[in-house]
Amino acid sequence: MALEAELLTTAEAAVVSGVEVRDVNRLIDEHILPEDLYVNADSRRVWAGSCAFIRFYYGAAEALTAPERKYAIDVVCREAKTRDAVRLIKTWRSKRPSWRVEHSFLMLNFDRFIADTLTEHDKLTRARAAIVEDPDILGGTPVIKGTRVPVHDIAASAAAGISRERIAAAYPSLTDELIELALLYAKATPPRGRPRQTRTLMPASSSRKIARRRRP
Repeated sequence: MALEAELLTTAEAAVVSGVEVRDVNRLIDEHILPEDLYVNADSRRVWAGSCAFIRFYYGAAEALTAPERKYAIDVVCREAKTRDAVRLIKTWRSKRPSWRVEHSFLMLNFDRFIADTLTEHDKLTRARAAIVEDPDILGGTPVIKGTRVPVHDIAASAAAGISRERIAAAYPSLTDELIELALLYAKATPPRGRPRQTRTLMPASSSRKIARRRRP
């Protein structure tokens, strides 16, 4: 995997972190995430391993104050090895980093946040592998590999309240896993530019009957 692939868009980082895009941007705008954890060049991108800190910041909100959480992130990030670790999340599969902070009477352990980040990053990696953007297929619209099913159509159907079962019935070539990966990809990769017209499955017809007037 190229080093650039470890850089995530804010939408991708939000998916891996289990938060919203605005939450990722907030930690950057308010300088809660150290500058080594993201880049602000042509576009804002976050090192994949940094999502563990984003998870920690929001996941520990009920137990720790905001200053305590920022302090913990700052302490861990003072080490050069931490900067290397967030840029090479692929190495976590063989050896996960061990981040711990002692502060006053507190002992903070980042293991759970690291494990959850790796799990979600693996899902994103599988989603990327399952989706193709080919100019010869629907003009480059993201579709599930081997099909002509646009991922954003699946996402639009799910957002309209269509069940996974109905989506699977409408697209027999899709497994439950492919539907899940399509939904994840659509969330991590919003449509660029002017939104295209997405197609949704028609919701189930209402069983409500309209009473007719009786003729005199």
